[in-house]
Amino acid sequence: MDTAAGGREVEEATSHGAGAASVGARSGADAADAAAARADLDVRTLSLGAASGTVPLARDFTRTALYDWGWLPAATAEARAAAEDVLLVVSELVTNACLHAEGPEALSVRRRAKVLRLEVVDRGAGQPAPRTPHRAGRPGGHGMFIVQRLCLDWGIERTPGAPGKTVWAELAAPA
Repeated sequence: MDTAAGGREVEEATSHGAGAASVGARSGADAADAAAARADLDVRTLSLGAASGTVPLARDFTRTALYDWGWLPAATAEARAAAEDVLLVVSELVTNACLHAEGPEALSVRRRAKVLRLEVVDRGAGQPAPRTPHRAGRPGGHGMFIVQRLCLDWGIERTPGAPGKTVWAELAAPA
């Protein structure tokens, strides 16, 4: 379902077969293309449950992945900006979990063919959303607005009957 803030909220089924049913309406080629776009080329996961200095730790972890995947060092100003956008979004998602969701449990960075997907698992029941109206120039309240502006898409996944949620965001991979 779409949230009022522009992100998407999805309730995950406990089995992996639930997602396949929604793809069945597409043609075979479209379904294969969609599955390939969602396929992870590499996944890095960092446990954050008891860590101190969570936001810098998450940024450093993500920066290392970007180096390993060749996003850094960036050859152009555009590629440098794309990498900085990723690090900023990681900071915002982890900070939100610290401030509003009883703390982050894990960060996953998923490299896919055309996107980089960031996922922060937290223990909170809240609903992240950009503050409206957005008040530029005032302190605080810009995190999800920044995520919304920098990302191709973002949303929330919940597992029915389980506490917490996963807040995810996708950014375009460098060309």
